[in-house]
Amino acid sequence: MEMLNHHCGVTRDARGVVHVAICNAGPLNILGSPVTDAVREGLQQLSSDRSIRVVVLRGQSEQSLIGGADIKEMAGLDQKSAEAFISRLRDLCEAVRAFPAPVIARMPGWCLGGGLEVAAACDFRIAAHDSHFGMPEVRVGIPSVIHAALLPRLIGWARARWLVMTAENIDAPTALAWGLVDKVAAPGELDAAIEHVVEALLACGPEALRSQKALLRQWEELPLTESVNLSVKVFGESFLTDEPTRLMQAFVNRKR
Repeated sequence: MEMLNHHCGVTRDARGVVHVAICNAGPLNILGSPVTDAVREGLQQLSSDRSIRVVVLRGQSEQSLIGGADIKEMAGLDQKSAEAFISRLRDLCEAVRAFPAPVIARMPGWCLGGGLEVAAACDFRIAAHDSHFGMPEVRVGIPSVIHAALLPRLIGWARARWLVMTAENIDAPTALAWGLVDKVAAPGELDAAIEHVVEALLACGPEALRSQKALLRQWEELPLTESVNLSVKVFGESFLTDEPTRLMQAFVNRKR
């Protein structure tokens, strides 16, 4: 593993698939301020590398993707330092959302609080069969904020309300039924399930995928008419590359 910094390690393969690991953050990969800053910096460093086709975000420990934000650190905060702390986590989530290539969350074990917010910012969420998810913040005296705002978009208001107001955890089958995760892997098959998604993404045009991700992010915030009209320009710009001609011709040739 190549260490970009003390808390962010990467492994790469010849296909352009990069695994980004949260490192040296304890058995549950907890997000204290140094870890949060380091992982954000690592993602931002990688974001300019156009050879990257897919990112898999993972914890160094197999017990979780991210077990949450650092409660020990948060217990000593005041209003000003609390805003600085949560702004760091917001910026990490935004680095994930803004990453040009697709990002897959690899989700074994526990994914709680700030960890689930980071996962929600990913494009795909693949969970182990025995994983668990929750938003426990209100039980320790704080609301769920920042990218918890993505949850109603993913699972609807009623289920998002349940997670953030009851603080009860849900298991993998429930998360799949709710739409919180995209796939639950069979026992021992988490990496195989992720590889299936990776292969599907690698079969697509890399520039088209980057354009599609950017469009999806804009569609989240724009009214429908603006989203439709914006898409016309993006569609035209795709023909500034050779991808449409090359891939369409390959499709036509295959059908003969």
